[in-house]
Amino acid sequence: MAAPGYAQLPESAIVAAISAEDRLARDLLRDSTRHPQAVLTFFDVAPGQRVLDLFSGGGYYSELLARVVGEEGSVVVHNNQAYLPYAKQELLERDYATRIDNVELLISEADDLTLAPSSFDRIFFILGFHDMFYQEPGWPRINSERLLAHLFASVKPGGLVAIIDHDAPKGSTVDTAQSLHRLAKEHVMRSMLVAGFEWVGSLAVLENPDDAMLVSAFDQSVKGKTNRYVLKFRRPKI
Repeated sequence: MAAPGYAQLPESAIVAAISAEDRLARDLLRDSTRHPQAVLTFFDVAPGQRVLDLFSGGGYYSELLARVVGEEGSVVVHNNQAYLPYAKQELLERDYATRIDNVELLISEADDLTLAPSSFDRIFFILGFHDMFYQEPGWPRINSERLLAHLFASVKPGGLVAIIDHDAPKGSTVDTAQSLHRLAKEHVMRSMLVAGFEWVGSLAVLENPDDAMLVSAFDQSVKGKTNRYVLKFRRPKI
């Protein structure tokens, strides 16, 4: 099924995307903890936009974004080689080629990305910002300054970047990315401002005060319900 075009207002397009009858069952189960309507509305996703879903994994947001932007828009779905084995089954179910035809697949290591200047209205960077500070065999070290500079150049002036990630205790170092798959919000704020972005605001819908942020984001006690920040950044118009 092709992603439909929408003549409605953006809010109606978002509701229609979330309510689509052919969404994957696993996506429907995630909706209660991911709050997609609030998130997509917060980042002003609308029909006709071109969006990059960076380190998209299995594509939960990729599909929703594609449905919202519709036939007049498009979504670049990015993964690196390390993500593919973990997302293999989900991507097979996602079956972009026959279900959603306004998606462009991009496989590239972060340091090898080549994105056209000022080509995206929105960039979604979901649960992957901490991975810029993570390294293990099979996961190449990422030059975070280079990647953020590249994102700054590729989003249009006035365009937005959405960052959602697992929070870590205030004052903790970036080492939590390695040990806990988490990153304190302050590191995101600092990195994005240094890269030239301006902070627009935050959304509290994914915060969880019951998460002490002291165990891995993949620990079964918190998996799917970590304390997450939702941050909106913009490339200045001038």
